[in-house]
Amino acid sequence: MNIIIAGSGEVGSHLAKLLSYESQEITLIDSNKENLSFPNSHLDIKVIHGDCSSISVLKDANVSSCDLFIAVTEMQSVNLTSCFLAKQLGAKKTIARISNTEFIEKNGVDISALGIEELISPESLAADEISLVVSQSIFDDAVEFEDGALLTLGLKVQESAPLVGKTVVEAAGILPEMHFFPIAIKRGNDSIIPRGDTVFETGDRIIFMTTKGGDEELMKLSGMENQEIKNVMILGGGKIGKRVAKELSKNDLNVKVVESNKQKAEDLAEDLADCLVILGDGTNVELLEDEGIDQMDAFISVTGDSETNIMSCLMAKSKGIYKTIALVENIDYYKLSQISGIDTLINKKLLAANMISKYVRRGEVVAVSQLSNMNAELLEFVVRKDSIICNKKIKDLLFPRSAIISGVIRDGQGLIVLGDFKLLENDRVVVCCLMDSIKEVENFF
Repeated sequence: MNIIIAGSGEVGSHLAKLLSYESQEITLIDSNKENLSFPNSHLDIKVIHGDCSSISVLKDANVSSCDLFIAVTEMQSVNLTSCFLAKQLGAKKTIARISNTEFIEKNGVDISALGIEELISPESLAADEISLVVSQSIFDDAVEFEDGALLTLGLKVQESAPLVGKTVVEAAGILPEMHFFPIAIKRGNDSIIPRGDTVFETGDRIIFMTTKGGDEELMKLSGMENQEIKNVMILGGGKIGKRVAKELSKNDLNVKVVESNKQKAEDLAEDLADCLVILGDGTNVELLEDEGIDQMDAFISVTGDSETNIMSCLMAKSKGIYKTIALVENIDYYKLSQISGIDTLINKKLLAANMISKYVRRGEVVAVSQLSNMNAELLEFVVRKDSIICNKKIKDLLFPRSAIISGVIRDGQGLIVLGDFKLLENDRVVVCCLMDSIKEVENFF
């Protein structure tokens, strides 16, 4: 596939890196020469220094033979303009990164008339991810498929957990009517796709695929108790903070939003009738103590400064707050989630890159998500009539050992499946696989 990426910031460069592993033909355009230095020297891709909204630059990039044009610069207007021009010049499909969520909500405006097929809002993706994390209080790495028909949940194995020292098969015997299945393990620096004889160890971070009711079973198996989240404090009233506050207050949570900008705080107070908006410096510990931070169940920091978000969450954790979530801009910070003491780190650019990457998969991939701090991805496929796996039992497939069929959605119902399960046409199959086996897995679909 011939792919042009406009913008070599963190979204664009991360996307180029992901796709270069899959032997895609990648061209990366950026007006800042420095942004192209690393991709040019470390990735097997073509780079072009220039303005992606320039017709001559797009022609130099051979846009007329482009299968997919992706505009992910920091400027929404540039992304929309370059997608429009790319389509006019012959690009088969275009995707634009936007900051104004009004475009996604449509509001009677047909963006496709401009030749733009897909819109991606990193802010919206981040807000939705945070809301999902809050709803699953003791877990992390929550990823929904088909409105919750299947759901991934991650947890760290405590020493007291009943599954410690047991194989996957033995652990399943504890709860024979199980509605969950282990699909990936992070052990030290290693990412493992578990098999029946894999033994769980203390300190393992395990990702499970679950159906409805599976979260309660997992709590029993992990030796942990769920803690209801009712009181939430959000630091930062920008686009993400506002959206999260609105969503959580709809679910009858008590939400406090701390915002340092007076005008923004006043606007928030008008828009968020069910939330308490506090004007003040969220880095001021005394202010947060006066506002009852020690009474909060969750603390979410989504200011525009990653360091502020990290430090404020660490401070909140020291006050005994159960769930802490920090927004980080630097992708390198994202890798620290397991050692920082913060429960969840959110990177909106990584979420956007993962969302975009589904459009370049072969077969019938309908969703893709990268597991945090793991060398693994979740891919959702639709089984076609001519797919290799159609009408075959899972145990009869020569599936790579570094991949596992994690669950199936059939007629809207999520299913945890084992070896005797037969895959049928139109089944939606979720696969967890290590990065080096993605291409091999795609061939099955």
